[in-house]
Amino acid sequence: MNFKDRIGVDLGQRNKIEDGLAAAVAHGIRYLDLKIDVAPNAIETLTPERIRGIRAVCDAHGIHVGIHTMSAVNVAEVAPHVRDGVDRYLFGHLEACSKLGGEWMVVHAGYHFTSDVKMRMEAGLERLKRLSARAEELGVTLLLENMNWEPDDAEVHYLAHNVEETLYYFERLDSPRLRWAFTANHAHLVEEGVDGFLANMDIKRCDEVRLADCWRNGKEIHLRPGEGDFDFPDLFRKLEAAGFTGHYMNAFGSLDDMIEGRDVLARMVEPVN
Repeated sequence: MNFKDRIGVDLGQRNKIEDGLAAAVAHGIRYLDLKIDVAPNAIETLTPERIRGIRAVCDAHGIHVGIHTMSAVNVAEVAPHVRDGVDRYLFGHLEACSKLGGEWMVVHAGYHFTSDVKMRMEAGLERLKRLSARAEELGVTLLLENMNWEPDDAEVHYLAHNVEETLYYFERLDSPRLRWAFTANHAHLVEEGVDGFLANMDIKRCDEVRLADCWRNGKEIHLRPGEGDFDFPDLFRKLEAAGFTGHYMNAFGSLDDMIEGRDVLARMVEPVN
């Protein structure tokens, strides 16, 4: 498989799954991240007939799909009743992923409110342990995403946004079905940067590398390649040298932007090979 074939597209919330599949067939895209939270792909719209149609296209064209959960749902939730809702959300999405023939589900560590970091991390860890056990039963892989930095004076902060926090989960979650989605542009926002993540994380545990441009030590933003200062050729060189064999996932702009971005990024990697 050439490098371009390994670059997928995150359909986001706006693109209907069937339209994304049609684009994937037309452009030879083999990897898609799907979101099933709101219209036109809300989980309740995934009827047996619709699921059969989606799976038929994937099977016929060798398209691999996974579900991307909402980072707004706090995996580190502790409040009575609400925490039960988080469980229903995650386990329900996992079941839907399995029915769709999904191979992975991107999950998050949740977020905290500055003064409750330890409690939130412990709560999220226990929830991910339980979710991992169910993922093992269903044969779906969970991909824990390293999240973005928020300004120091923000009240809410994502967990697993730097190396230290990300390692907290991976050192304690030993399920073979709990692996890593490396969002490289998020790493670009924190002090240790991409190199810090690559030096301290096990790349053999990484299945997906998420791509967007941004500005070093800046704020969360998903720009098209070339609109920020992210060094994509350097990233690709280091990942491939480290033995990364998974897929990449474009997550910026419109569907057309991401399709065009596959060509742009593939050209960047040519000197690496």
